[in-house]
Amino acid sequence: MSTALVTGVTLLGALAGLAAVPVGRSLVVDGPGGGPGPRRAVLAGTGAVVFGGLAAAHGAGPALPALLLVAGVGLLLVVTDLTVLRLPDPLVGALALGGGTGLAGAALATGDPGRLTAAAAGAALSLAGYLLLALLPGARLGFGDVKLAAALGFPLGWLGWPTLRLGLLLPHVLAGVTVLVLLAAGRIRRDTPLPFGPAILAGAWLAVLLT
Repeated sequence: MSTALVTGVTLLGALAGLAAVPVGRSLVVDGPGGGPGPRRAVLAGTGAVVFGGLAAAHGAGPALPALLLVAGVGLLLVVTDLTVLRLPDPLVGALALGGGTGLAGAALATGDPGRLTAAAAGAALSLAGYLLLALLPGARLGFGDVKLAAALGFPLGWLGWPTLRLGLLLPHVLAGVTVLVLLAAGRIRRDTPLPFGPAILAGAWLAVLLT
């Protein structure tokens, strides 16, 4: 792992976070309203940590550009979901297409195209699991969450079954802890609508780093 690489990618992440706030808000001019959205300084710091963590975990491997692209689009989705409780289909589609194309190139570059089968299976399992949860009575998952989970299932599956399993579990743990903290602090009520997209993205990122 090159220190220069991690430093450069971390700075790139900070810039991506700075740009994500105005760009993300421009993509959702209407909506039900979720909140004021993240501040640029906060998202810049988030972008730096996310990008830097991916670079530290994967080095200059052929999969890194695809993972960074997914992370960059993910920052935009965090902005839209926190601002208007929406995960726009064009952004989710860009994440899926960019990540899938980049990982297909990485699989060919490493001479291991079989990993694409595991990636496709990961996407299918993520889609099926989240769709089932979304269809349960009283579920608060939206179909935007289902599509995002399926899109992230591709890189998670490409990285292996342990990563996929953790990436499917962690979002619910993170969301549950967040809800409990906000309830205890009196910031929300039990019926307050909350975005789930950031938890899906954060859980996937942690799974990549921890496995």
